Amino acid sequence: MMTDPIADMLTRIRNASLVNKKEVMLPYSKIKFGIANILVKEGYLKKVEEKKDVHPYLLVTLQYHSNVPAITHIKRISKPGHRRYIKRDDIEKVLSGFGVAILSTPKGLLTNTEARKEQVGGELICEVY
Repeated sequence: MMTDPIADMLTRIRNASLVNKKEVMLPYSKIKFGIANILVKEGYLKKVEEKKDVHPYLLVTLQYHSNVPAITHIKRISKPGHRRYIKRDDIEKVLSGFGVAILSTPKGLLTNTEARKEQVGGELICEVY
């Protein structure tokens, strides 16, 4: 039984980018779809599609810039055994603004920049750069 499906998603994306794979298949969930859409919007992934076979799944297309993966670092911050919540005033930039943190807030999934603009805190899910 998988205890942390988001960590599994991030690990699959990290491993696929390390071996220059074009696409990754992930089991579908709304939060994974939301995280993937933020990564597409921020330019770390090329596209994400919701597909249905026997079970619904996500088909994630990875982004490369001249054969170098767009994602050099992807890390789960808040874990099931140790949740990390952050106040709106404590939201920091990732890699001096070159990276992005994804937060689960009362206003939905937001990047650290959007959360700062919206003046909301939340659970710090992951950091990507």
